[in-house]
Amino acid sequence: MTEPRKDPFTFAHSRPCVGEGGRTGDWRSERPVIDPDKCTPTRNKRPSCFLCWLYCPEGVVTRGIPVEIDYEYCKGCGICAEECPTKAIKMVDEKGEEAAE
Repeated sequence: MTEPRKDPFTFAHSRPCVGEGGRTGDWRSERPVIDPDKCTPTRNKRPSCFLCWLYCPEGVVTRGIPVEIDYEYCKGCGICAEECPTKAIKMVDEKGEEAAE
């Protein structure tokens, strides 16, 4: 018998496991930064969107409010920023010098 889903609107066919490859955050040259004023779930204060969570290949984006990223395991691939429909996620140089376009 399967356990009923808690959220009937969000479903992924597989469950990512954080940290299978170890702490890989030091691999990246850019990191994703979320602008809460543009993020749909944070702005609306209700579960919605979460495309960043769905498409993150490392499973390091939380499906909560506010959306958070575990930088210890984030490789900086930028998929979350590409998939965000409101462009709430921007890739920033890891050294914090300038935003990457």
